Amino acid sequence: MDSIKKLINNPDLGKLIFRLFVGLSMAFAHGLGKLPPPEQLVQGVASMGFPAAGVFAWLAGLSEFAGGLLIAVGLFTRHSALFLGFTMATAGFVAHSADPFRVKELAFLYLASCVLLFFAGAGKYSLDRIIRKK
Repeated sequence: MDSIKKLINNPDLGKLIFRLFVGLSMAFAHGLGKLPPPEQLVQGVASMGFPAAGVFAWLAGLSEFAGGLLIAVGLFTRHSALFLGFTMATAGFVAHSADPFRVKELAFLYLASCVLLFFAGAGKYSLDRIIRKK
């Protein structure tokens, strides 16, 4: 019974499971298809008024794919969450500004996840923790 209590009362285990789901979902369900950025993404970025749309499309794709992977393993978690959070804020507030909430909801959920990870960090079961101990 004590081992079950320890398992349930382990916020770092919860952070690990959360990071794995959020990071891998972002990387493979959203980021992988944006590398290299398809022309539709580049045009979408240009239509939002960003200069050098090709560069910003690459940055968005990399923040989703590489940032997602980094979040999953807990490496540079706060930095990755910050970059990915900006990407999700842009998606929710700019790219989908005219869309109904159900369309932009996913971007806002990822944004909220990034905010949580930015403030809470990766937790004990992460590469950030291993590097910090050295």
